[in-house]
Amino acid sequence: MTKLEQAAKRAVGQALRLKPGESFLLVTDRQKMEIAEAIAGEARQAGAETTTYLMTETLRPIQAPTKLFRGLMDKAQAVLYMLEARIEEKPFRGYMVKTGTERARICMMPGITRDMMERLVNIDFTAMDAFTRRVIRTVKNAGRIEIENPAGTRIAFSVQGRAWHNDNGDIGKKGKHGNLPAGECYTAPVEETFTGRLVISLIDDKLGRGLMEFEKGRLVRWSGAGIGAIVKNIAGDPTGMIVGEFGIGTNRGARICPSMLEAEKAFGTVHFAIGDSYGLGKNASQHHYDALVDKVTIRVNGREIARNGRFLI
Repeated sequence: MTKLEQAAKRAVGQALRLKPGESFLLVTDRQKMEIAEAIAGEARQAGAETTTYLMTETLRPIQAPTKLFRGLMDKAQAVLYMLEARIEEKPFRGYMVKTGTERARICMMPGITRDMMERLVNIDFTAMDAFTRRVIRTVKNAGRIEIENPAGTRIAFSVQGRAWHNDNGDIGKKGKHGNLPAGECYTAPVEETFTGRLVISLIDDKLGRGLMEFEKGRLVRWSGAGIGAIVKNIAGDPTGMIVGEFGIGTNRGARICPSMLEAEKAFGTVHFAIGDSYGLGKNASQHHYDALVDKVTIRVNGREIARNGRFLI
């Protein structure tokens, strides 16, 4: 088997855990066809009834599903999404996540590449899962988390009472939602406690330094071309301007790169999202945009658990 085929076997057998007779919907585009063919081949070997949906360029950007596509989603027991990431398509991605978790289980792989498949999916997730669980035990129910970095990030917030999710590559049960590559834990900050500034290196696959300032959970000031493009796409929707996620990267092999799918998993980074909180917080939105902060120092109730991008636990 090639490395890509081995990675596809991991995605089908270790992550989605497809079973004989299950209905599997694979949503792809032309750019990802090589990966889609490898995954579809492994799904067939697993005995799943596989349908591949090709999103042509003439239909993009897509923001809402067709009636026919809704019918496919309603009947699927497992879904895999791997379109090239585009900010205009966030409403469609939001629909995919919401419907996929309500009716089935869904693996999101926006912007996946062959290199990422071979390097980050073709692995045993056991050690990564164990470390991620350790991080969750350290931060769970914290009344005060402080994040700083040398670029000027200074923000504090609470996660008290908020549930944490372990994105460990296990997407084998109904209601599950996760990424491949995997390797993060995340929750939603308590919105009214979230005040301060983030100096970011990446937002939703747009490189470049940016500044985001929050007051009581709401984005009130910003600068940077990437953030400007995001705010323009939000188009005045107030739900798109509220903090919805705080995540910590736990994948030792992931790198800071133009793809948020990989960058947000990198060791020594955290990320914050504005928009939908995936049911973990108060905010529901058709938008969800991740912003990466690197070289972080993290304090949990006064205890330093990471310093300048290196974990101390």
